[in-house]
Amino acid sequence: MSVNFSIRTALLLVLFSLGIASAQTPEAEAAFRRGIDALHAARLDAAAEAFAQSAHLAPRFAPAYLNLGLVREQQGRHQEAIAALQSAIAIKPTLRGANLFLGIAEYRLNHFEEAAKALEAETRASPEDAKAWMWLGIDLLAAKRPTDAAEALNKAAKLSPDDVDILYHRGRALLLSSRQSYEHMFKVDPDSWRVHQVLAQGAAESERDSDAVQEYQAAVAKAPHEPGLHQSLATELWRMGKLGEAQAEYRRELEIDPNNTLATYQLGCLLVETSAASEGKPMIEEAMKQDPNLPIANFYLGRADMQLGNDEQAIAAFKRMLAMQPDAETELQSYYQLSRLYRRQHHAAEAQEALNHFKELEEKGRQQKSDLFQKRREASQDGVAMPPLPPTPDAEKDPIE
Repeated sequence: MSVNFSIRTALLLVLFSLGIASAQTPEAEAAFRRGIDALHAARLDAAAEAFAQSAHLAPRFAPAYLNLGLVREQQGRHQEAIAALQSAIAIKPTLRGANLFLGIAEYRLNHFEEAAKALEAETRASPEDAKAWMWLGIDLLAAKRPTDAAEALNKAAKLSPDDVDILYHRGRALLLSSRQSYEHMFKVDPDSWRVHQVLAQGAAESERDSDAVQEYQAAVAKAPHEPGLHQSLATELWRMGKLGEAQAEYRRELEIDPNNTLATYQLGCLLVETSAASEGKPMIEEAMKQDPNLPIANFYLGRADMQLGNDEQAIAAFKRMLAMQPDAETELQSYYQLSRLYRRQHHAAEAQEALNHFKELEEKGRQQKSDLFQKRREASQDGVAMPPLPPTPDAEKDPIE
């Protein structure tokens, strides 16, 4: 990231410096103020000359050196900026902002180690300064220390959670740190089950389900009792339509970890999908006791009650699902199932209203199924169970009962 010192940025530091101290002589004070006026007028050469004169007349006046350094940095004269900022710090080590701008100037010259020292000093002096932590992270990234950079940028993000610059650099740091860790893992043991797991996750995120299954199977072969592997394999098998194999893998997962709420929930949904609602519904309900916010759980509860003939309970479940403002595909399917339930109960008006909602959503095409699967894959990486939805119903080919 390039440094872009604006006149406004420099002025803010100048005005701040005025409140720190006064020059020892009226002449030095006057020169300092001339520098401020020159900055207001965007006359950098005149400002530099005035601040240099102020520093000459009052050699122990740190703000003059600080602002001279800022002007030199604005002029692109980085080495001179570094010298002026170092003089300011030597006079007043606690001068706020001096180490920050010294670090940035060193960074501009690719002096990453020197920049880190200055920026670390600034974070010690001003631990609540998000920008200081951000610049430390930027410098550490440039120095190819992504793990340390991520630590600094995480601190910056806590102090300023909505700063898009911080969020951008933190994302880069986390990505590079992750890549570095994986590369080292591949070198240490290229055939470990962890390597196969990583390859499987990458394939799943790219929607290469058959490759993901192959890699998860390789991981399972090497670590058959490792929690989580059978569950991940089962989800990929489900996406490929291999429901029997998926069910078996979910059951193996629960043999290893009977308290796995997500696996219990996913198996329950799969059982409903295979018309085994009497076994699947209790599993979904049990999982919801542990985590009431499980995604699309009410949709599968509604489908389970439809199979069991509990129409009123099914209607209530689909209504709960719709009240949660689900993704477009879940919303579409929930309205479709409601229309079937109302027709089955001979509530023609309600059935037509639900069917109209279904057709309106279908026509708008608010979200493609492939996009939904991708989002669910991404969510699964964050530990959120997102079982696949059944195929989108076709009101023409699959008429309402």
